[in-house]
Amino acid sequence: MTQAKLVVVANRLPVGRAPDGGWQRAPGGLVTALDPVMRQADGAWVGWPGQPDLDVEPFDVEGTWLIPVPLSADEVELYYEGFSNDTIWPLYHDVIAAPRYRRPWWEAYVTVNRRFAEAAAEAAAPDATVWVQDYQLQLVPAMLREARPDLTIGYFHHIPFPAYGLYSQLPWRRQVLLGLLGADVIGFQRVADAGNFARAVRRLFKYDTRATGIRVPRPDGSTHLALAKAFPISIDTASYIELARRPDIRARAKEIRQGLGNPSCILLGVDRLDYTKGIEHRLKAFGELLDEGRLKVEDVTLVQVASPSRERVGTYAQLRDEIELRVGRINGDSDTVGHTSIRYLHQSFPKEEMVALYLAADVMLVTALRDGMNLVAKEYLAARTDNRGVLVLSEFAGAHDELGSAVIVNPHDIEGLKDAIMSAVEMSPAEQRRRMRVLRRRVREHDVQHWSQEFLDALAATRERSK
Repeated sequence: MTQAKLVVVANRLPVGRAPDGGWQRAPGGLVTALDPVMRQADGAWVGWPGQPDLDVEPFDVEGTWLIPVPLSADEVELYYEGFSNDTIWPLYHDVIAAPRYRRPWWEAYVTVNRRFAEAAAEAAAPDATVWVQDYQLQLVPAMLREARPDLTIGYFHHIPFPAYGLYSQLPWRRQVLLGLLGADVIGFQRVADAGNFARAVRRLFKYDTRATGIRVPRPDGSTHLALAKAFPISIDTASYIELARRPDIRARAKEIRQGLGNPSCILLGVDRLDYTKGIEHRLKAFGELLDEGRLKVEDVTLVQVASPSRERVGTYAQLRDEIELRVGRINGDSDTVGHTSIRYLHQSFPKEEMVALYLAADVMLVTALRDGMNLVAKEYLAARTDNRGVLVLSEFAGAHDELGSAVIVNPHDIEGLKDAIMSAVEMSPAEQRRRMRVLRRRVREHDVQHWSQEFLDALAATRERSK
């Protein structure tokens, strides 16, 4: 088997099944960011192929060596739907929904993490760099460190890391922290997340944590320095700008407005259907504005895209029912024969259609209750090449740290959210342009390539220090 100098380990491979039964590149910022680096380094990507009980030999797609990790149907249920998404996800998102702690889920999580670690250890060349991605694989760094001490190991945490008062609920809190501390560089979306992680390490292990460095004792009495700091992720900005300038997509944006009855203002929400996204709070605020007459259905339409998510998990099925019931009630109370207050779309759309929606929307509502970053906010900004439009952004989304010129809101404060929506709807074109220029400059200068290069440079510096 060919060994690679750079190995990425993620829950999923960067490909999906094509209609002809082959494989095709999956869309996504991480794939876009790492593609040139992987090609240059003859890199390998370790991940699940996306179907249970599918055992596939390693294969090449467009210059990247892909190493599938098989999962049984039971492992998908226990490790992925169970521990990853019914324990870690709600716990790390401020317990917005109650996490459940099941020993069989934890046991499956350990087993699957070990399988990923073994595949990565086999794929990595001597002194290679391995970059582990996200909360499904928090034990992999330490497992790799034990199996291959020659490796330089990075880990990036795409979701929030909770304050210790919440994190301490986890029965396996020590094991997870030790898993992460196997990495040389542990990246987080926000400075606050890195701080929460360092405080948890101090509370549980009393390790020396100074600035962004954590001294981790080794069995031989020496110490290993782990760097824990923020590396805020971004998008492939250039591709959104290019699409936003295409005449066919600009024409499609006009069609969308016409299809909605050419309202004077279109509000847009784009989210996975998830309880962390604050969709219900957004709908409640919008409904009250209509009831109070501050907004009129003839003038303003809310388009809510809620892409399907984890539909086999009971909490998500219940959330869908609650959201659709609220949408139906608001529309029933507010609609006229010629105008609909909320256009609700429970489906996913290709990137081209999303850019057309961004161009059609006057106000983008990102009102997450807790979010690691929220790349939709950055996508909207990148697409607005006219420097028009308004971003309403939750202070609990990671993007808030970078995008302070947006209209900032606490989504739990319904009155405050209503006022923020009105401020956005009534904002003058001059004020829109002033804010947009600042916001778009940040997104252009700190794109996903900048993010990946910054992280890999930190890993390279770690490797140099250890020589």
